[in-house]
Amino acid sequence: MRIIQLLPTLSFGDAIGNDTIALDGAISSFGFDSEIYAENIDKRLPQNIARKIDKLKGVGHDDILIYHKSTGTDLTFSLDKFDCRRIMVYHNITPPEFFRPYSPAATTLTEYGYEGVRYLSDKVDYCLADSGYNRSELLKMGYTCPVDVRPILIKFDDYKQTPDADTISRYSDGKTNLIFVGRIAPNKRQENIIRAFYCYKRLNPESRLILVGSYAGMENYFERLVKYVKALGLDDDVIFTGHIRFSEILAYYRLADAFVCMSEHEGFCVPLVEAMFFDVPVIAYDTSAISDTLGGSGVLLDDNDPVFVSRVIDRVVSDKKLQSHIIDGQRRRLEDFSYERIRDIFEKQLKSFINKP
Repeated sequence: MRIIQLLPTLSFGDAIGNDTIALDGAISSFGFDSEIYAENIDKRLPQNIARKIDKLKGVGHDDILIYHKSTGTDLTFSLDKFDCRRIMVYHNITPPEFFRPYSPAATTLTEYGYEGVRYLSDKVDYCLADSGYNRSELLKMGYTCPVDVRPILIKFDDYKQTPDADTISRYSDGKTNLIFVGRIAPNKRQENIIRAFYCYKRLNPESRLILVGSYAGMENYFERLVKYVKALGLDDDVIFTGHIRFSEILAYYRLADAFVCMSEHEGFCVPLVEAMFFDVPVIAYDTSAISDTLGGSGVLLDDNDPVFVSRVIDRVVSDKKLQSHIIDGQRRRLEDFSYERIRDIFEKQLKSFINKP
């Protein structure tokens, strides 16, 4: 029996790619033959970590296919040709409405993604959702097979690497550093973070906002953000990093005084967990899977009014006792995402599925 993970693109450094590779290691440790196949494989990944899909041959009835679903792709509609049991890992798809004003290509891709999710509703035997929110989405779309929650498997040892020294030096100037980590995209609502920062800057002039993430494919949205920053007179205080090295991302987490998330759609949001790991207090707007991931930790907001958000940021940054309380709660929540714990959950889920007649 082989356990075969299948996905359209195996990327370097993104949450889904990292999850796929971590699961591959876990599956092997369970004593099963584990393989990864993808249509596109990032050249920065180690050689032989995955193979192209056209190399996938001889899938037998006893094999198990694990399909990672997160985008629109023709691959979805060929899944039922494999005569084996099929598991879908659902990472969620951003609703196309967010992209419609900015990118016809992204709009079409996400629409196709949802069409694929609906198509698979009666063609997979089992689903693993990253969050309770993702599970509820599948149930709304008519899935009747068992659907369990299995958070993303994160190898926290990777975050113990040395952060970029130049970045640390550049921004260790006594200013308060607010950060958000995530690709520049309309569902992330970076404009709402900028708006809240504008108000916070009046409370704390010695502060900056650092938006960590690539804007590739979302240039129209990025340009509007840049114009908005200029209109607010924040040119020197809002930093867009663009695509950067992992060591630089680690540096920004080390520098951060608070992590501010105003995103309106997340299927899990790994950066929330990363902020917990670095003891950065999290302030986040309560939407989609945000509350699932925070699990009662951090500061969850029911209002994204910029004045209100700025006051919360000021309180969290300036009140050391409150800050300590928040970090203690985040450390407890972080234990729920330990590699060993999620690995064990996945092992039980996988073996239970395998052993079912």
